Amino acid sequence: MGNSALKAHLETAQKTGVFQLTGKGLSEFPEDLQKLASNLRTIDLSNNKIEILPPLMGQFSVLKSLALNNNKLTALPEELCKLKKLETLHLNGNHLTQLPATFGQLLALKTLSLSGNKLRTVPTQLCSLRHLDVVDLSRNQIQSVPDTVGDLQTIELNLNQNQISQISVQISHCPRLKVLRLEENCLDLSMLPQSILSDSQISLLAVEGNLFEIKKLRELEGYDKYMERFTATKKKFT
Repeated sequence: MGNSALKAHLETAQKTGVFQLTGKGLSEFPEDLQKLASNLRTIDLSNNKIEILPPLMGQFSVLKSLALNNNKLTALPEELCKLKKLETLHLNGNHLTQLPATFGQLLALKTLSLSGNKLRTVPTQLCSLRHLDVVDLSRNQIQSVPDTVGDLQTIELNLNQNQISQISVQISHCPRLKVLRLEENCLDLSMLPQSILSDSQISLLAVEGNLFEIKKLRELEGYDKYMERFTATKKKFT
């Protein structure tokens, strides 16, 4: 892409606070964006070929939304975690195996999409984030859900299409968790904590495509309690 085209995008971004440059084959983060670090609220660089995010990412002090779906990122810089205003982070379809240690400092984060990466575990850093609404970890390589999940504050957790065969009973203790998606994993019915049904806030549990028939789920103790929550929630939205 020519410099003049980039310049035009930068001029627009200066006026709007939004920089969007998708599907242009970019192999690196446009360094010129640094000039707009103090007034960009939205950056969308999805569907490019970016492999590395530079440390200057930490300078976008008013950034609220960052989308880098379908790039070639294998890691994120620690500096990204300085974005105190960041509310939405979309990183679907990259090659990430883990998150930076300081990821829990993104205290304003509400929506996190990491679908289609190479994560092997639910990142414990997420437990520090108190304003999460949606966490999408679908289509990764997660095999088990650890005890630390009990501190997760999200309302919706999507773990569809992983390789999960074990879930900690602590997931029942998530204080705000209403929607739990576990479709197309490797779960035996015996490995699904019954407390999810009998003793949690979860009002939508999606478990199709595992190693048991859905009708067997209905025979479990606590299923009636779950259905009460499910129906009450459904009524709220109709």
